[in-house]
Amino acid sequence: MSIELPYFDYAATTPADARVITAMSECLGIDGIFGNPASSSHAAGARARDKVEQARSQVAALIGAMPDEIIWTSGATESNNLALKGFAEAAAAPFHLVTSAIEHKAILDTAARLESKGVFITYIAPTREGAITPAAVAAALRPNTGMVSLMLVNNELGTLTDIGSMAESVHALGALLHVDAAQALGKVPIDVVALGIDLMSMSAHKVYGPKGIGALYVSRAARSRLCAQMHGGGHEQGLRSGTLATHQIVGMGTACAIAAEQMSSDTHRITALSERFLRGVLSFKGVRQNAREGLRIPHTLSVTVDRPDFFPFMLADDLAVSSTSACNSAAGTPSHVLSAIGLDENVAGRTVRISLGRFTTEQDVDHAIKCFRRVIEPSGPLTVPVQASAA
Repeated sequence: MSIELPYFDYAATTPADARVITAMSECLGIDGIFGNPASSSHAAGARARDKVEQARSQVAALIGAMPDEIIWTSGATESNNLALKGFAEAAAAPFHLVTSAIEHKAILDTAARLESKGVFITYIAPTREGAITPAAVAAALRPNTGMVSLMLVNNELGTLTDIGSMAESVHALGALLHVDAAQALGKVPIDVVALGIDLMSMSAHKVYGPKGIGALYVSRAARSRLCAQMHGGGHEQGLRSGTLATHQIVGMGTACAIAAEQMSSDTHRITALSERFLRGVLSFKGVRQNAREGLRIPHTLSVTVDRPDFFPFMLADDLAVSSTSACNSAAGTPSHVLSAIGLDENVAGRTVRISLGRFTTEQDVDHAIKCFRRVIEPSGPLTVPVQASAA
């Protein structure tokens, strides 16, 4: 059975690809590859270990890393915590951390915790288009800056950060560059070496893999500057203890291998669907796109309806959409991202995040446009104002 409502919340989570589910199912049950990868004394453990290492290579290949630079975690939140807290614990003296006001709560809450422990934090403000500029990063650096932590793709606006232009100034101070790539993995090409990334957080469930598994890329140069945050067996080169979840790891590896094969075709199709959606909804009076002029991915859109009687929940009966990121929605608070780009609480409350993905169809998009029309122009015609068919 398919989901009841057309799904436009891919930025929150993605359904697992059928090929991922098949690969995972082969690692469960007595007839499957169910052994503990750490049990090297028998064939069941060795087979599981081989699967884990194959998946490690698949993740590494997608981002231009070496397999031994991939550390398994439970997801991007844990990866972010390991990167920031692990660095803070290893630091010889109080240091300065640079991040931004539009990061995911997994970074902002962790930074706040570090700040309470004496770490100096600078939160860079974005431009009105949701950009964190290289110039703003350079201006924020201090002699004691130890780390810069920024997301590659914003989870609410879809804006891209020009990480590659920041690395040189960060490294000139001897600082590390950490990147939260939860929203970028599988959507944009990533080469951690070319971009100068030292640490990078990833999550499988954002790229059509399972929930509960992620990874932290740790460059060989950065490994000695990180302390483990979970102890109990010294797994993952001593950086993250715990029995490895073979089926979830295989799922992430498979998802990354699929992304490597069809990222270009997926992006081409989603771009056409995104443009189709925008042509439709922006034709309605009082609808505007946030961060429209910024460097961005097509997968995630933020639109505001400038009508005081509009609320995102008016779409909830017909569309699976979000009024903010999942972290803000769970907290019941206005979006800190929208506030940071200058939207007041009332305007932010009339803003909808639309995120498209691998299984979005033209029919889904046309249905979404009709739903927006229904709540914005209830007396208007029901036809969809789209001429060209998406490629």
